[in-house]
Amino acid sequence: MPYIRKEKRPEVDKILDPLIVYLKSKPMEEQDGIVNYVVSKMIWSLYPKKYFHLNRALGVLTAITHELYRRIVAPFEDEMIKERGDIK
Repeated sequence: MPYIRKEKRPEVDKILDPLIVYLKSKPMEEQDGIVNYVVSKMIWSLYPKKYFHLNRALGVLTAITHELYRRIVAPFEDEMIKERGDIK
């Protein structure tokens, strides 16, 4: 990650940046539902309802969760272990 070439990112960011601003303007308790809706609508709209394509969609979603964990969650947990100590 990121799997999109640098020269393609501005085009995509032009669409995403207003959505991110919109999401940040909403109360925290509403943000997750909106993100879920956005991702679900993208999946529903992009992938044909055939096993091959739905399996692709699951692969993309799985890769996203792994990338989130690897790049953000794990380093955060490592910092907290340093700060607060590990399980004994």
